[in-house]
Amino acid sequence: MKVLMVNGSAKAAGCTFTALTEVGKALNEEGVDYEIFGLGAGAMRDCIGCGKCSDKGCIFDDDAVNEFLQKAREADGFVFGSPVYYAHPSGRILSFLDRAFYAGSRNSAGSPFAGKPGAAVVSARRGGTTASLDVLNKYFTIASMPVVGSSYWNMVHGNKPEDVLEDKEGVQTMRNLGKNMAWMLKGLHEGFPAQEKGARTNIIRRGERCFVK
Repeated sequence: MKVLMVNGSAKAAGCTFTALTEVGKALNEEGVDYEIFGLGAGAMRDCIGCGKCSDKGCIFDDDAVNEFLQKAREADGFVFGSPVYYAHPSGRILSFLDRAFYAGSRNSAGSPFAGKPGAAVVSARRGGTTASLDVLNKYFTIASMPVVGSSYWNMVHGNKPEDVLEDKEGVQTMRNLGKNMAWMLKGLHEGFPAQEKGARTNIIRRGERCFVK
């Protein structure tokens, strides 16, 4: 089993990476492999709603999205990590996840995410952590993914990696998250139930009546 973790920070070895590494250590102790997939500091395109997604992924092939989608197909679980900027996740991870989840949902082989556990991790100097977690968790709950929690909300605090390691409760939370992810992966052995498809309702209100297109 393998967990694919995304470092949504432009810093390759900063606070977010440090938090994810603690999750990974706990996964290894439970016999689960992991990989940290860094988004890097390069440009990350937004989704433009062009509808040109294909089995190859997003039509834009000049950043990390399509490489990630190939890896996601083989992964058993996911952890998405982000620094907190102005009380929200980094712009690059939001652009990345918008495109990855949308393109993944349009693949003829099915979503690479459905039925696989997901968790979000955020790192902040001080505030905005729970608001950022709320945003990241919404990707899981629209993609039929079980959400993995911990002994506290999945956050660490610090301005530098060494600060994060001094956040003893935060590090404990990361390690418990890794243990909980491993526990869930080991328990999901019976397979994921088939999902109903086809219904799509657009509701337009005109006066007192409701018209469904």
